[in-house]
Amino acid sequence: MKQIPLGIVTLIAGILITLISLWVGQNNHLLPEQASAQAPLVDNFFNVMVAIGTALFLVVQGAILFSVIKFRRRRGDNTDGEPIEGSFPLEILWTIIPGIIVIGLGIYSVDVYTEMGGMDAISHHGMTHESMMAQPNSNPIGIGSTPANEGKPPSLVVNVTGMQYAWLFNYPDSNVNTGELHVPVGQDVLLNISANDVIHSFWIPQFRLKQDAIPGQATQLRFTATKTGQYPVVCAELCGGYHGSMRTSVVVHTPEEYDRWLAENRIAQQPEMDRTVAVNP
Repeated sequence: MKQIPLGIVTLIAGILITLISLWVGQNNHLLPEQASAQAPLVDNFFNVMVAIGTALFLVVQGAILFSVIKFRRRRGDNTDGEPIEGSFPLEILWTIIPGIIVIGLGIYSVDVYTEMGGMDAISHHGMTHESMMAQPNSNPIGIGSTPANEGKPPSLVVNVTGMQYAWLFNYPDSNVNTGELHVPVGQDVLLNISANDVIHSFWIPQFRLKQDAIPGQATQLRFTATKTGQYPVVCAELCGGYHGSMRTSVVVHTPEEYDRWLAENRIAQQPEMDRTVAVNP
């Protein structure tokens, strides 16, 4: 039987590995549902890394399996294996390929961070690490406006305060205070985040967004929710003995529902208790 040339086998294996890796990258379902405009950017980057990781896994494990079978000890063969002292071209190859992958992922990650608005605060304020340390309260840092919203004011501003072990939300334009975050779908929302005691981290997994709340340093998080529903808000920074209980929710309303919720809470939080009864019969 005529043996198939090694080049043909390598080509077929490369095509199969590429197809399998691309399929796994697009069908891994490892992340929760997307509920913000920023989420697809993160998911696409994650899927690329999953595809690359799958390809590397198949190549390494395939090489190990091939070597175990091809170079296994034959019955009656008690001789030593062939001495192999390295291969300069091969070492160059497996140095260049990881280098290209790392550089490519680095450039892609910066582009994703820019599209999410991560570069807005840095470029807009022109802050360096030294200036932040010298003037810790001077300017907020974090996820700002996206290139599409650059120069535009946000549709809604909410002040968020983290403390052991709760999140408090204040709507400065309507003077409403809540323990849950309520936002309208499709609107550009800016959160001004602060902390009263220790470092916390404001994380909404379905939005793929997380921002530290730092005592003495204002931070911000700007996003657009794209799907109505209720999603968990989790503190992702170990902040004390009851850190695990520091959870709340973000409720994404339709614009009509949000206006109704805001109107009800404006009345309910007025000092006159008789008007509070009027909205909660």
